[in-house]
Amino acid sequence: MHEIQVTVRFSETDALGHVNNTSYFIYLEEARIRFFESLGFGLDSKNWNYVLVSAKCDFVSQAYFNQKLLIKTYVSKIGTKSFQLGHDIISNETKELVARGNVVMVYFNFEQQKSEPLPDLLKNALQNFLVHS
Repeated sequence: MHEIQVTVRFSETDALGHVNNTSYFIYLEEARIRFFESLGFGLDSKNWNYVLVSAKCDFVSQAYFNQKLLIKTYVSKIGTKSFQLGHDIISNETKELVARGNVVMVYFNFEQQKSEPLPDLLKNALQNFLVHS
């Protein structure tokens, strides 16, 4: 699994004092960006070939300001034109699962405005992070 750590900022919390639900999607986006970097796929917007078509997050326990969170990213499914990433957000202090996310990404040709088969180079890189449930 690929791992990054984030520290909860005050602005990411809500009136109840815990991390606001929208902040988790920002954490998942950051994890995806770092995941793609680790695969060797640059983040040049002119050469970006992915669209996010689905994003889900289940909130399991609360997180708070200044808490350190570990985000583990893995591949849960590889299709012909798409792939799914799973994300586990874990408290560094308690080791408890805080949230679990799942996204579906499609390989996309923006000039032609249509999906395309995943290139073999990408498929092979994703395969290294495939976790069978």
